[in-house]
Amino acid sequence: MKLFHGWLSSASRRVRLCLAEKGIAYESVPVDLAAQEHHSPAFLAMNPNGVVPALVLDDGRFLYESSTICEYLDETFPTPSLRPADAYVRAQMRNFVRWTDDHALPHLLILNWSLALQPVASQWSDDALATRLARIPTASRREAWLRIARKPYTDDEKRQALESLLALIPKMETSLGSQPWLMGDDYSLADIAAVPFIARIAELAPNALSSDTAPAVADWWRRMQHRPAFSLARIDSFDAALQARGAMAQ
Repeated sequence: MKLFHGWLSSASRRVRLCLAEKGIAYESVPVDLAAQEHHSPAFLAMNPNGVVPALVLDDGRFLYESSTICEYLDETFPTPSLRPADAYVRAQMRNFVRWTDDHALPHLLILNWSLALQPVASQWSDDALATRLARIPTASRREAWLRIARKPYTDDEKRQALESLLALIPKMETSLGSQPWLMGDDYSLADIAAVPFIARIAELAPNALSSDTAPAVADWWRRMQHRPAFSLARIDSFDAALQARGAMAQ
């Protein structure tokens, strides 16, 4: 299999973590998001939404959407299982993953794109911007690229995005309670889905993850980072990864 992904992409980090937990070998194909390689005809043939990641299966077929890819991998490679055996709890897992996509991801994109993509997009000429926007297949992403290129998010907007992102912590605190993982005794795709968001919160607002304010999430995060798959998936510091990318470009 081949995974077309971005090192800083939250969805890509989910899939890399799932692959690592499963011990599945794959070919890593990094996609340069700043250069909009994910809007090329070749990539759009794999994922018509024009976002990473995309997984090319051994038989040449494609999969996209991180939650879909992770469930496919768990069905195809059932050991170790990453989905609850109980159908009701499995449904709760899917609801949690969807909540992160609907309520946490938009705020994370504001914070991440302002650092990773805005410096590049803001330098495009009007003609270059128009050409690049025409290649983006979805209206919401065209609007997001236009925003960072011509009307950067303000400090107030970024503060609001961080405050909204922090809503994930009490939600997880309630879900965890006295159990080790979000869906109970067993580690699942819900835990994987939360990792990219908590990783950024740990960098941007570390006090929000203190044992005093969020003891269950703080303990969860400590144990998560000690899982062997965490380092294999390269959930590196966002800022460190961004600096490394800049150094390679020079």
